[in-house]
Amino acid sequence: MIVIAAAIIGALLGLRRASQLGGNSRDRAQYAIAFALGFAMIGLFATIIIHRMA
Repeated sequence: MIVIAAAIIGALLGLRRASQLGGNSRDRAQYAIAFALGFAMIGLFATIIIHRMA
């Protein structure tokens, strides 16, 4: 669940960032995907750490 939530939050932040920079729809999509992947990786590591501690 952490990974999915992090990916969604990352995509929304990427869309927001590209909009602030004045990007077109392709720029927004690229930022959304890149941020989603980055946040999903962070969420994956967080999930692994939490499961190892339990």
